[in-house]
Amino acid sequence: MSNSVVQCLGFVVLFVFAAVEKISFGFLVPTGESYAHPKLCFFHVVFKAAALAFYILSALFFNSFVIIFVTTVLLAALDFWVVKNVSGRILVGLRWWNEINDEGESVWKFECLDQESLARMNKKDSWLFWWTLYLTAGAWIVLGVFSLIRFEADYLLVVGVCLTLSIANIVGFTRCRKDAKKQFQAFASQTIASRFSSTIQSAFSVV
Repeated sequence: MSNSVVQCLGFVVLFVFAAVEKISFGFLVPTGESYAHPKLCFFHVVFKAAALAFYILSALFFNSFVIIFVTTVLLAALDFWVVKNVSGRILVGLRWWNEINDEGESVWKFECLDQESLARMNKKDSWLFWWTLYLTAGAWIVLGVFSLIRFEADYLLVVGVCLTLSIANIVGFTRCRKDAKKQFQAFASQTIASRFSSTIQSAFSVV
């Protein structure tokens, strides 16, 4: 990639950092609230930024595509693992995984905290979690468009792998959040119906 293209791609990383910085300084959440897990928030962001930064800047320092591919994908894979198994569980109280059942079918599995625990989750942690997921995927899409325009199939492969990992977490956690809402709604409906039934029985019971 030429220096001009690298400079253009650099704006992608700057955009991600700027967005994260706004979130960090409370532009999108109540200013009086602070992070509940600042160290974990750091690691939630650092692997995303490292993968993007290395991919963009590596063209200035490395001529080996193998080094660029392995290092970038490794950083993206570390980010995928941290988000899926650690930060998602602690920052937003959600966890997902995929397994193969006895029939050989792929089955999504979801876990979430109870409604009371989710209501106590730190809003700033939650904003950081979701916004960085979406912004990172958007950044990889932009990088993929650059590679497609320049007919760089090898770099497009790198972007494709990283984007796939990023989207997998977005889809997994989004479906997990929707599943949690359905569970809460079903539980609330069941509770209301049970109380209504108890009230009716009490009203018509013989003293």
